[in-house]
Amino acid sequence: MALPHRTLAFVYRALASFVILLGIARVSGLWTGAPTWSAFLYYTVLSNVLCLGWVVWSSIVTLVDAQQKGWYGHSTPSARGAAAVMMAITVTMLIYLFVLAPSLFTQPGAYEPFTLTDDLVHIVTPLIVIVDWLLFVPKGRLQPLDPLLWTLIPYAYLMFAYTYSAAGGRFTGDTAYPYPFMDPATQGLAGVIVWIAGLSAALVGVGYGYYGLDRWLGRRATAARAVTAQAGAASSSSGSKVDGSPV
Repeated sequence: MALPHRTLAFVYRALASFVILLGIARVSGLWTGAPTWSAFLYYTVLSNVLCLGWVVWSSIVTLVDAQQKGWYGHSTPSARGAAAVMMAITVTMLIYLFVLAPSLFTQPGAYEPFTLTDDLVHIVTPLIVIVDWLLFVPKGRLQPLDPLLWTLIPYAYLMFAYTYSAAGGRFTGDTAYPYPFMDPATQGLAGVIVWIAGLSAALVGVGYGYYGLDRWLGRRATAARAVTAQAGAASSSSGSKVDGSPV
């Protein structure tokens, strides 16, 4: 189910836009005199940019709908699009928490995970988008193949990263690959394939978890509407009898 309140949705999305922008600005140094433009080569930052664009668009759609239809109701550019963006940023959070952060604890260097900046782009933004989907996006509209289609976003990034590397491009620290599990020099080609296949299977599983939750919440919303409609019909029928009775 989703809250049919455009006022709450608009306020939430406006605040969410600011928080997501803050994370992007901090991780890339946009508010400094020397931004780290190479940050935008990473899936983490690109997925945050995707979320920012989506949440801003959702805010605009909410405001336009409110002016045309009133402040009561649901507003989203697309229920399926909202789920796709949510899954794209869920990839960021899960890989950070279960793949990258644990390995960073064992690596030398000055980098520390779970700083404010890291938390904003890896954890806060994903949670913001997930909560938006839970609270304000209508349920029951996803299709059975959607979780498979969602994988196209991270796969598109893989194609970009490998193409960029093959063309001589370098990431932060003059590394050929953005993430350790993508590096054939350290993982071996078979190791990279195993990593990508394993992550793909896990993420598809999470995607179908979202799909199942969407279907369940959609059924609950339909049942709730049916009960409300029956109650309204019963009330109307009762009122008609009273109005039509002799005095």
